[in-house]
Amino acid sequence: MSEIKHPAHLEEEKNPIADLQSAWYKYGKQVSYALVAIIVVVGGIFAYRNLVSEPNEKKATEAMFRAEQYYRMDSARLALQGDNINPGFLKVIDRFGSTKAGKLARFYAGSCYLKLGDFNNAVKYLKDFSTPVKQLQERAYGLLGDAYSELNKKDEAAEQYKKAGTYFDKDELLSPEYLFRSGYLYESMGKTQDAIAMYQLIKDKYPTSQRGVDIDKYLARLGAIQ
Repeated sequence: MSEIKHPAHLEEEKNPIADLQSAWYKYGKQVSYALVAIIVVVGGIFAYRNLVSEPNEKKATEAMFRAEQYYRMDSARLALQGDNINPGFLKVIDRFGSTKAGKLARFYAGSCYLKLGDFNNAVKYLKDFSTPVKQLQERAYGLLGDAYSELNKKDEAAEQYKKAGTYFDKDELLSPEYLFRSGYLYESMGKTQDAIAMYQLIKDKYPTSQRGVDIDKYLARLGAIQ
């Protein structure tokens, strides 16, 4: 019988436990640091939310209460600046500007400045406001259009009115009104095609609205219909 020859060096069978131990000895410290970092970050988020964010939100909402009352009473200056006891919207923005209430205060502040005839500040605060609430964002665009219009910045005003009129098309009261204001401004600037586009939107989408009932005469004036 021929002699069976074995290889000089047999490959050692791998031991997965040994591999894991080896890897841990080599990288365990880095993994531990990474886990600690994750725990710190997650813990920091929860701590911020529970100890800072939510309490600040509550404080901001409480601080705005009296200012909102003044706003509803049409006392724009008191709503903005507050009285001897209660803060106004400007102070709420200064203290709690990153909260939801603080962001809403920007809308209120812009609206108050518009009522007071301070159109530059109205633009400043309304431009700095945004919300996922469509009805409120539509109104903010419209007020911004009003402010630009008062400053005789027709291009900017027409653009904001267009945004307002097309942002929340389910609003059959304000949407056609803003579209009309946009079209009217475009018409006054000689931008006939832009004006026709706004008027046509009113005709197509809001024919029974107050603006829709009379819109044909504006389209006829621009030669869009006979």
